[in-house]
Amino acid sequence: MKVTRGQILRRGLTNRCPNCGGKTLFKPGTLLGLNRECSACGLPTERDEGAFLAAMSLNYAVTLVGFLSPVALFWYGGALSGKTAIVVAGAGAVVVPALLYRRSRCWGLANYYFFLPQHLPANREGPPAGAGDRND
Repeated sequence: MKVTRGQILRRGLTNRCPNCGGKTLFKPGTLLGLNRECSACGLPTERDEGAFLAAMSLNYAVTLVGFLSPVALFWYGGALSGKTAIVVAGAGAVVVPALLYRRSRCWGLANYYFFLPQHLPANREGPPAGAGDRND
C-alpha cells in the first residue's frame, strides 16, 4: 500500500487529507466550511449519507470524557459548587464541540480509512490513471 495506517492516523490528527496529506479539506477563511472533496486529490469528504455520524460521535466522546467528566469529578470532590459546575458544564457542552468541529471531521474521515485503507484512491489496485500506454 502506498498510504499506510500510520500515515492515515498522522494525517487525521493534523487535519490533513488521508489520501494525499494536503491541508485542503476545509474552505480557506471559514471556520466550519468543509469542501465536498479534497481540492488536491479529489477525495470526497462525505463518502455517503450519514458519514458525518462518525465525526459527531467522536466529538461527543471527546467532549464527554475530556471535559464534562472532569467537571463532574470536581463537583463531586467539592472543588466546584453545584451552580458553578452547571454553568461550566453547560458552556463547555456548547463551546468544546464547536472548537473540535474541524478536528472531529478529520478524525472521522481518518477513522474510516484507518480500518479500510484499501478504499483510499492512492491504495487502489490496478494501474494508475494514464498508465495504460507504459510498458512496466
